[in-house]
Amino acid sequence: MILGTRGSPLALTQTHWVRDRLMTAHSDLVVTVEIIRTTGDRNQLAPPRSLPGSKGPDGGKGIFVKEIEDGLLAGRIDAAVHSLKDLPTGQPPGLIVAATPQREDPRDALVTREEVALEALPRGARVGTGSPRRAAQLRAVRPDLIFEPARGNVDTRIRRMMGGAFDAVVLAVAGLSRLGYMRGTASGGAFIHPIPEEICLPAVGQGALAIETREADTRTRSLISTLHDPVAAAEVAAERAFLGALGGGCRVPVAALARATNGRLSLAGLVASPDGSEIVKVRGESAVDSAADLGRRLALEALELGARAVIRRYEESGG
Repeated sequence: MILGTRGSPLALTQTHWVRDRLMTAHSDLVVTVEIIRTTGDRNQLAPPRSLPGSKGPDGGKGIFVKEIEDGLLAGRIDAAVHSLKDLPTGQPPGLIVAATPQREDPRDALVTREEVALEALPRGARVGTGSPRRAAQLRAVRPDLIFEPARGNVDTRIRRMMGGAFDAVVLAVAGLSRLGYMRGTASGGAFIHPIPEEICLPAVGQGALAIETREADTRTRSLISTLHDPVAAAEVAAERAFLGALGGGCRVPVAALARATNGRLSLAGLVASPDGSEIVKVRGESAVDSAADLGRRLALEALELGARAVIRRYEESGG
């Protein structure tokens, strides 16, 4: 089996994790990894809105997956390993997410040179983030902070922060954990402070992986199914349904987090203006097997509570 992936340290770590577990589950299976450069990889330093496809559905999420999906459709690879938050809510005909493995911690984290959490950052501190979602939510609680663009992979952003380009950066706990930062094995002296979800809801699908295959490739789908986690799948199904029901071209900051416990699923969703001045929050729950319905229902509720106006004003402003 050939797995396709981006070439960043995090993408390779995730794909090697999948490879190792597949070979453990199937002792006669040989799995190799092929690196595929994507539009997003070739334009790491470009503002996201300037990249091809950034005005399309999902606000340009496909810039990190298109070339990999092309390789999958062409038969050069058998399966693709994605960070699920990079995967658009709609897939090309003929492709399917065959497995969603167990999810990592979905929260965001503040990474600093000194042991100071969000509330203790000095006024006017410079915070690096390439995410309008993170900046909007953190502005709502710390409007005095200065948010500056931060591009590149996890290691690059942390090195820039340690070198003085920022006072802090905001990154996903899942990526930090997978790269060893949460264990202190590669932190280089950085301090990591997970941000409570009550302050900053994560991106849709954050912390989860998606293993994508050709729908007609029943052999690969069967082999990969051993890695599937129904709990993680239900959670991300609710979150992706929430995003999808807001409108395919929605590019304002959107966040969602679902939690499954004892057959019940809770979902918190958010739509915000980029400056954080307008934030619409919704919350609800359902049975786990109604995950997608819950996401769509809360999206409609958010639109009625003001998200539709937030989205419209953003689009009219040329955002």
